[in-house]
Amino acid sequence: MRHGARKAAFAITSIAAVAALTLSGCTPGTGSGGDTDVITEEEREEALNTPTELTFWTWVPNIQDQVDLFEAEYPAINVTVENVGQGLDHYAKVRTAVEAGSGGPDVVQLEYQFLSSFALSGELLDLTPYGAEDIAGDYVSWVWDQGVHNGEILAIPQDSGPLGHLYREDILTAAGVTEAPATWEDYRAAAEAVRANTTSYIGNMAPNQGAGWLGLLWQAGVKPFAFDGGENVTINVNSPEAKEVMAYWQDMIQSDLVTTDPDFTDEWYAGLNQGKYAGWLTAAWAPVFLSGAAADTSGLWRAAPLPQWDADNPASGNWGGSADAVVKTSENPIAAYELAKWINNAQEPALLFATQQNFFPTANSVLEDPAFAGAEPEFYGGQKVNELFAEISTTVDPDWQWLPFMEFAYTNFNETFGAEVAAHGDLGAGLDAWQAALVDYATQQGFTVNE
Repeated sequence: MRHGARKAAFAITSIAAVAALTLSGCTPGTGSGGDTDVITEEEREEALNTPTELTFWTWVPNIQDQVDLFEAEYPAINVTVENVGQGLDHYAKVRTAVEAGSGGPDVVQLEYQFLSSFALSGELLDLTPYGAEDIAGDYVSWVWDQGVHNGEILAIPQDSGPLGHLYREDILTAAGVTEAPATWEDYRAAAEAVRANTTSYIGNMAPNQGAGWLGLLWQAGVKPFAFDGGENVTINVNSPEAKEVMAYWQDMIQSDLVTTDPDFTDEWYAGLNQGKYAGWLTAAWAPVFLSGAAADTSGLWRAAPLPQWDADNPASGNWGGSADAVVKTSENPIAAYELAKWINNAQEPALLFATQQNFFPTANSVLEDPAFAGAEPEFYGGQKVNELFAEISTTVDPDWQWLPFMEFAYTNFNETFGAEVAAHGDLGAGLDAWQAALVDYATQQGFTVNE
């Protein structure tokens, strides 16, 4: 499943899926290899040359190609790749297997926003003793930090989704807008021109897309969440700063300058193909996704950074991305770490994720590789879109945290804030309702809540 559709799937969840996260039930896992002793080169060499079976749970299509490269590099290691489901099904099965102590993976794919919940329940191996700190500088720093919790390196980054603006140059030109809006004030003026002079809208703000809305708060410097890795969470989704951002969007919605159609539906795809939307505020995984979803519009699209709140200090947020972690129950933690590291750090497999799976890379070597950065897709009129998003990635605010119950947070988003978006209602009230629900849930789970 491509990233956009996969992100949309996370709107479907249940409280039962996070029951294992209650503080009363948090018990760190155990596994051979330990979390404290530094692995020596002799131990590494022995592990990589000893016949070993590893299991890798991942939803990534065609990842067997990267695994084949790993097995060719380390012939003693045999890796079984399994797709046990996507979204919450995947995470629930991981937790069930870890609790059972057998039948689970050695290496597991996890999205950044769910890493904190696994950190809380102690199910992941700290990769620091295995040498992970040595490769930290190989990655975009804010992405690397997504996998670090309480000083422990819990995952090796694979992909990310810095936010930018994809837009129809032909529609904006017809509206008299000759360049991409540089500021949010410019964006509103462009939206008015598009509505006045064309049959299109400048964009669509999906009410069901919590991850995308959070990315816009991220860009604005809003800090709605914090988690200390233990009993304390900070929840501040209705801060004055958050309400200021949403007041902008309430005005845009109520002035009929943007639509509020649910995304990744047949109607939404039709809107992209038929010119209903003159743009999409979206993530770095979207350019390739869009070129397939709206193939008939090839050559008409261009890419730009998000409009800015402060043009002198460019900033972006993030929507999406995942990493590979090693579970504590692995009986072969050294080999498991080497698999997670190698496929995401060695140049050939890491570049393959960008050129074959069309993931937006996190390794600096891939972001700078001409095979990636130099691509000039016809869909975007020959613009070097990858190079642009690589530059955007350097502007993502690194000071961002997730709650250890994002499954619930996303579900309740749809019931509170998302409902106000869909109704063209009071977005400030939607933030207040979301705040109240999150605080109530966190308190019920035994957390101490700071607001």
